[in-house]
Amino acid sequence: MSSSTAQPTVTLPGDVRMPLLGFGTWQAHGESAHRAVTVAIEAGYRMIDTATAYGNEDLVGRAIADSGVPREDIFITTKLPAERVGREQRTIDESRQMLGVDQLDLWLIHWPPSRGGLVDTWHRMIEIRDAGQTRAIGVSNYSLAQIDELIAATGEAPAVNQIKWGPRLWDTAEVQGHHERGVVLEGYSPFKTTRLGDPVLNRIAETHRVSPAQVVVRWHIQHGIVCIPKSVTPARIRSNADVFGFELSDEEIAAIDAMGQ
Repeated sequence: MSSSTAQPTVTLPGDVRMPLLGFGTWQAHGESAHRAVTVAIEAGYRMIDTATAYGNEDLVGRAIADSGVPREDIFITTKLPAERVGREQRTIDESRQMLGVDQLDLWLIHWPPSRGGLVDTWHRMIEIRDAGQTRAIGVSNYSLAQIDELIAATGEAPAVNQIKWGPRLWDTAEVQGHHERGVVLEGYSPFKTTRLGDPVLNRIAETHRVSPAQVVVRWHIQHGIVCIPKSVTPARIRSNADVFGFELSDEEIAAIDAMGQ
């Protein structure tokens, strides 16, 4: 894989194309974060996920700049901490400076604000997007009821909801609910929410001569769910990206779905 065009994408409002495979950087710090993102880009990842709260936006930005890959070929996501509600403009200015970019591809509200302001924050996110500082906006860790509150107040749904996801969390109603609202589901912690030693995953992995982790990533992608595995180990980073040489059958996908029932 050499560019985002080699990977499947999902289209967000405004004709923004988001890769279904991304690289997560939570808990990646110091030079290990820079090295991990460097390896990820070399391995073919074209979407990098970070957050103000991770404290590594500057390292992520440096790795992206050092990669030599054109800016337009890398999709950058970062997030607004809930405690920075009311300081949205200052926060996105700092994020863009740290990342070394004029415009983000996707900006998420990291958690629902605990002191209210759910709708007010969403209004400000819309204003900042309309000002051209980010191509798309969304949320993270929101319930469908909270998303409905945003839609009812503004007429606009988040482009993405990033939530904890994996085979053992499979919920057909949750998936359908996001689809009905036009919200792309993005899953984080795909391996923490999965027992990789599960016989179902191992059987399917053996069939395709891949690892159970690769099966989990591929399962997300075939469902149209964005997946952002994370690691600072080069071999695992590369392996998690090597998921485009096999395809799960409908029966295999159904067997994995059943792990969440």
